[in-house]
Amino acid sequence: MKMVKTMSKISAAAVLALSAMSTAQAAQRICVYDLLGASGDLFSMAKDYVIAAQRHGVSIELKGYTDERVATEDFRTGQCDGLIATAFRTRQFNPVAGAIDSLGATTIVKDGKIDMTASYEVVRRIVQTFSDPKAGKLMVDGIYEVGGVIPLGAAYPVVNDRKLNTVEALAGKRIASFDYDKAQAVMIQKIGAQPVSADIMNFSSKFNNGSVDFIAAPTLAYKPLELHKGIGKNGAMVRFPILILTYQVILNKTKFPEGFGDQSRDYWLTQFDRALQLVKQSDASIPPSTWMELSSENAYKYTLMLRESRIDIAQKGMYDKRGLKIIKRIRCSVNPADPECATKSEEDWK
Repeated sequence: MKMVKTMSKISAAAVLALSAMSTAQAAQRICVYDLLGASGDLFSMAKDYVIAAQRHGVSIELKGYTDERVATEDFRTGQCDGLIATAFRTRQFNPVAGAIDSLGATTIVKDGKIDMTASYEVVRRIVQTFSDPKAGKLMVDGIYEVGGVIPLGAAYPVVNDRKLNTVEALAGKRIASFDYDKAQAVMIQKIGAQPVSADIMNFSSKFNNGSVDFIAAPTLAYKPLELHKGIGKNGAMVRFPILILTYQVILNKTKFPEGFGDQSRDYWLTQFDRALQLVKQSDASIPPSTWMELSSENAYKYTLMLRESRIDIAQKGMYDKRGLKIIKRIRCSVNPADPECATKSEEDWK
């Protein structure tokens, strides 16, 4: 009888040990949005992230999505422990990091010309700043933690008529506006244009079939979404970044070991140049005749319009002021000659 009780205790202990081992070894699922699903470049980068995480004792399995809304909702409802999606969607989990994708926040204009090298340097320095352990508290919001930021490329205006080359010319025109990013509608209305409800799944088809006159898209979307159809013979992609898009990694920090968020941000910082190279290759693939340049005067007007819209939107509570204060300091460290750097705009917010 005594032997049976002893065996029972050993058996119970073994079950508990096996259960603990099973829990430790259970893979964390990360929902990954990629326009091309599991065959896309981002998903490929995420596969390498899985390997890197193993070095820190973290086992990750990936689930690919071509519908960003579904990926985000699956993460929000706990079906995934992490999410990789555009900042438009991830901003709800960490608005500070989401501020990177604010209108004109990373756009650098020098002598009336867009400086893309300097603009991407702004993004790089932001990612470096957010990867510093000193910024760790800003990267956590409740149970959510930013696990990395990856550049997706500039969102350029794509128009169906080259006459739409000034801010004034956009008045009355139909512009696609994502339902889940209310800031877009605010800007569109500010310039007197008409926001047309859209999302990442249908904004390109609305442009291609003529339902809207203007969309904003990265060059990575040009071929997969067949934007040449909407551009036609009279349209263009305008070489002016409305903003620089990012993918962001969001983790449910309760599902990962302590300190993994820091390690994850460090890893994705090492992938910045790899992602940027993909963006540059995509930019170079656009037919030269598709591009349209802005005059110095109109580049200045666009910059001013984006700045005024960004400040207005932040005052309405749609952009995070803490994030924008950090970004302005970095923007002015890259381009200190910009007149905005002599003002207190975006700096005196509390």
